[in-house]
Amino acid sequence: MQPNYRRCLGCGKIATKASFWRIVRVYPSSKVQLDRGMGRSAYLCPRASCLQAARKKNRLGRNLKIAIPEEIYQILWDRLSPGNSESQ
Repeated sequence: MQPNYRRCLGCGKIATKASFWRIVRVYPSSKVQLDRGMGRSAYLCPRASCLQAARKKNRLGRNLKIAIPEEIYQILWDRLSPGNSESQ
């Protein structure tokens, strides 16, 4: 079976789903959350440059067609911290 490929909103890199962070606008509540849920999804590389580009140009908001809460960006920045095991 073929792996599922996705594109990063920050840099445009194409890779498997497992190598990205997933941001989801959950259907039907339109709540934005990370990693889980069914609905419209956007993907970002776990790199500071991709997160900055996505935030500065509102790529997440445009892709998900909803305003992204500040808490989502803060959680993603926290995942980038050097002591965190999730960052690459």
